[in-house]
Amino acid sequence: MSRVYLVRHGRAAAGWDTDPDPGLDELGRSQAADTARRLSQLPPMAVVSSPLRRCRETASFLMTHWGLVDLPIADEVREIPSPPGIPMNERVEWLRRAMAGSWRELGSPYVEFRDSVVSFVATRPVDTVIFSHFIAINAVVGSCLDDDRLVIDSLDNASVTIVDTADPTSLRLVERGRQADTLIR
Repeated sequence: MSRVYLVRHGRAAAGWDTDPDPGLDELGRSQAADTARRLSQLPPMAVVSSPLRRCRETASFLMTHWGLVDLPIADEVREIPSPPGIPMNERVEWLRRAMAGSWRELGSPYVEFRDSVVSFVATRPVDTVIFSHFIAINAVVGSCLDDDRLVIDSLDNASVTIVDTADPTSLRLVERGRQADTLIR
């Protein structure tokens, strides 16, 4: 059994409808630093990040605390993809509608995305900190609770959700991340 710490990235410098890969803003860097200080009290362990810049930048604070240099990237824990061909300025509205529903309602490509996130987390062979995104972490929470909704928890930026891997097909929710009304922008 492994313990997995799922960290939502700090606040991004731009919205999902204006920049496909923003870094962190000043508040996001502060959030990342605070979370890194808390997690650095744990013994160093594996660290993995979504390929997106806001996650990599959030991870860099913990990497510095632990003296780690190489940050493995996992596409499996990236942000939920928007539908192909959707204009950038329509992404937020699509996401808001999707967040009100279930994975099944979104269809098989999104069920496959969810299953890929859950499988990746469930098969961590060692204790791991994973830097990821709101919807991806909710996919894991949903798996733990057998809940098909896209949004179960309103996870704050830089919050930490903790799960244990019971076996390669199941996860156990240990601790839910800090909740907040975060702006989807």
